[in-house]
Amino acid sequence: MSFQFKIHFFPFRFLFAKLHNLKVNFITFILMNKNHFPFDINCDLGEGLANDGMLMPFIDSCNIACGGHTGDERSIIEAIRSAKKYGVKVGAHPSYPDRENFGRKYMALDPKLLSTIILKQLQFFERICQAEEIEMNHIKPHGALYNHAAKDEVTSFVIINLLAENFPDACLYCPPNSVTATIANESGIKIKREVFADRSYNDDLTLVDRSKPKALLTDPQEVIEHVGWMVHEKKIKTITGSLVPIEAETLCVHGDNPSALEILKGIRTNFG
Repeated sequence: MSFQFKIHFFPFRFLFAKLHNLKVNFITFILMNKNHFPFDINCDLGEGLANDGMLMPFIDSCNIACGGHTGDERSIIEAIRSAKKYGVKVGAHPSYPDRENFGRKYMALDPKLLSTIILKQLQFFERICQAEEIEMNHIKPHGALYNHAAKDEVTSFVIINLLAENFPDACLYCPPNSVTATIANESGIKIKREVFADRSYNDDLTLVDRSKPKALLTDPQEVIEHVGWMVHEKKIKTITGSLVPIEAETLCVHGDNPSALEILKGIRTNFG
């Protein structure tokens, strides 16, 4: 008795083509439905990670590191070109000059020195934008500079005076109900009030310190629930479980969050 076996080869090329088409169709769907979400979605990019290009299809604006906490000419150009490909607005992300701590520690600098440091970063970024033929849409301070300005008049005045004198058409991303937002409004500077999808909040709407547990939210489902309160109730659920009313126009997901891509996809599919 003899047996004959027929070997059937699975058409892997066909499968890969189908998977590629599904990916392309999903990204196309996201791009077509961005305007349905109530917030501009922004992301901190150009920070030396390899995921910028993967995140761009899911965001509306990006904040590009411009030399303070990280970033150089090459990283800025790469981020800008990726943003142009997907129609994403670009903004500068200036910081304290603190690469060692990624700009996440407060630095007590003389206001004039701080102004010079920030201006140098912004002019550097603007020159590259001009060379790449794209508008600098906005400015968002990074890390400790952002958080300190939110509660400090001197630091807020430094940032806002720089915008008024040198970049009057740029929008400033800042926290709601902050010193920065108040002074910017009084000075006639355009702002977008920003909330964070992947950060926990204290009851006073300051961000939970990164040294504490649950400061950064990395579970995509947890982030979706967090954002759900903002979208449907216009409230933030704080670390204590309190619900605090909030008004905002832009929502940030950190590009260095290990779950950034999954979080952005989840936001778009659940709320887009």
